[in-house]
Amino acid sequence: MQVKVFVTPRKGILDPQGRTVEHALKSLGFENVSEVKIGRYITLNIDAPNADAARAAASKMCEQLLANPNIEDFRFEVDVG
Repeated sequence: MQVKVFVTPRKGILDPQGRTVEHALKSLGFENVSEVKIGRYITLNIDAPNADAARAAASKMCEQLLANPNIEDFRFEVDVG
């Protein structure tokens, strides 16, 4: 099953890269942009017997390696198709 993982900085955590992009967008005339966050998008193929097992494995992977729980949030989608 394919799993799509989205990792983003937690609310309230300084995101220098996001801030730089926000300033660049504003300098290009996009004045209506705010609170830009830069994250990561990760895709995985997990060999699991069912969607629940794939979700459990993906959650464990995110908690242990793919995201830093102190400064990042994560969510994921399991494509059973």
